[in-house]
Amino acid sequence: MVVEGADVVVNLAGEPLDAGQWTAARKASILDSRVRATEAVVKAMSMATQRPKVFLNASAIGVYGAQGDGAVAEDSPLGSDFLATVCVQWETAAMAAAWVTRTVLLRTGLVLDGNGGALPKLALPFRLFAGGRVGSGNQYWSWIHREDWVRMVRWAIDTEMVKGPLNLTAPGPVTNREFTQALARALHRPAIAPAPAFALRFLLGEMADAMILNGRRVLPAKAEMKGFEFRYPDLDSALRQIYQ
Repeated sequence: MVVEGADVVVNLAGEPLDAGQWTAARKASILDSRVRATEAVVKAMSMATQRPKVFLNASAIGVYGAQGDGAVAEDSPLGSDFLATVCVQWETAAMAAAWVTRTVLLRTGLVLDGNGGALPKLALPFRLFAGGRVGSGNQYWSWIHREDWVRMVRWAIDTEMVKGPLNLTAPGPVTNREFTQALARALHRPAIAPAPAFALRFLLGEMADAMILNGRRVLPAKAEMKGFEFRYPDLDSALRQIYQ
């Protein structure tokens, strides 16, 4: 792995979470793909004669576990479910680089991108006039526009005071009910066909609760405190830009 002479190292490696049900083998692969890749990057940086000025490593807001309606900032308690455990071990591996260089943990929420990721999958039922809330609809979804995600990563690279965990989410988290209503408006479709929780658990298993049904109201506290300005702070403006 070549990191010699690099000013910035960004590690986003990890097996996709939604590639299938979380069997024991899949869980092991999800964890190992993240931790081992991060350990390899940290080792390479520690052995370099010219070390990078900053290291940014992927993580996710799943590190907080299920948090209900309470506001979640970077210093909030961490969770204990499978996804939170993966993120904690992932971050622990990354923070081993803190003695080598400035290290930032990119705790990413739901990234909204019309061309990839989760949004096209979420939009498909609405395009077919079969969309609606998921489960109770009361769980919080913390999202960020792809453009703001890229801008915040660049800002973190350039802002030397930023280190440790960083929530990459917009300042306007919404409930799933609010999210699906906004998506319906953006697509000019109704939101009339809710997806029951039991059906999602049957199809997705443990992943349904960890990624869809359990909410967390995550705020970008550190980014806002240190002066980052969002281009798309509210969901309606973000979706309008994507579907204009």
